[in-house]
Amino acid sequence: MSISIQNKKIELIQWLSTLEDVSIIDSILNLRKDVETDWWDAQSKEELQDIEQSMLQAKEGQIVDNEEVMKIFNKWH
Repeated sequence: MSISIQNKKIELIQWLSTLEDVSIIDSILNLRKDVETDWWDAQSKEELQDIEQSMLQAKEGQIVDNEEVMKIFNKWH
């Protein structure tokens, strides 16, 4: 992490420690929630269905070994 980022963090911490305005603190907490949103929640319905189908196929043993995938892939290049 660069020093300028560290300095910015320290500046923010110092500023936050002096805040008395609850609305600003709430806004910052809401921003944090937005940033920390789980990637799963950000996927479309179709993407989630595809992922779930792939997971089910893997559980049922319907998978292709990595070596086989690489053989197929190498044929295209």
